[in-house]
Amino acid sequence: MAGARNANLFCQLMAARSAACAGCLRMQQKAEEAAGSSPLTVECFAGLSDSLVPIRIGNNVVAYLQTGQVLLSAPRQSRFRAAMKQLLEWDPAVDTTKFHAAYFKSRVLTKTHYAAAVRLLASFAGHLSLVSNELVIKESSAEPPAVARARAYVAEHLGEALSLELVARAAHMSPFYFCKVFKTATGFTLTDYIARARVEKVKQLLLNAHTRVSEAAYDAGFQSLSQFNRVFRRVAGQAPSDYREHLHGPSAVAPVSVHALPFAA
Repeated sequence: MAGARNANLFCQLMAARSAACAGCLRMQQKAEEAAGSSPLTVECFAGLSDSLVPIRIGNNVVAYLQTGQVLLSAPRQSRFRAAMKQLLEWDPAVDTTKFHAAYFKSRVLTKTHYAAAVRLLASFAGHLSLVSNELVIKESSAEPPAVARARAYVAEHLGEALSLELVARAAHMSPFYFCKVFKTATGFTLTDYIARARVEKVKQLLLNAHTRVSEAAYDAGFQSLSQFNRVFRRVAGQAPSDYREHLHGPSAVAPVSVHALPFAA
């Protein structure tokens, strides 16, 4: 947040002192280590809240969206005195008067307001992950025409039973030769490519808060919920129910059907 237009003045003063800055960086490092597939909110020694929202591509966290440096309740003298005790231990030369003025200018948000802001960031992070994964499976202008035909066939028949023989026939190639050409051009086996394409289809369908997870899986062509959950976790790095909850909040999570789905991957 250094240099940000809305950076907290108290945090800016801490950042200017090497010992205090080091303490903040240690807290941020611990937060990044603790953050998983869900947004994480931590509270620093001064009572300021800070949140990290991970952006994932598959199982990998590639970046974080960050918000915070706000108080979730009105600043109190007792909390400020406790914070200054820690600051003075780090750096006895800090200017208490400046820190006092800055601390009591900290922005205060209600917990509901702050939680809504974090959910908005989580939705945006989910969109960034979706776009990133779409780029992975996007057609390359330099790929062989047979691979382009195969991609088009998969996209058109994604909700149906797909097999190597069917896709290779659409590409006008033998299955054996098609496997080698497709893997060289895309970096994926056909099975992995179809799995990724179906997961991205599910993600798009789940943007609608009224869509059930099971309905999205069915429309994308998965055979069963157990298979779908396994593939979704592998590709997206989290459970589909968690993904849906991060998009719309826990109150919007629709019940999941338990019947087997008819289509094969």
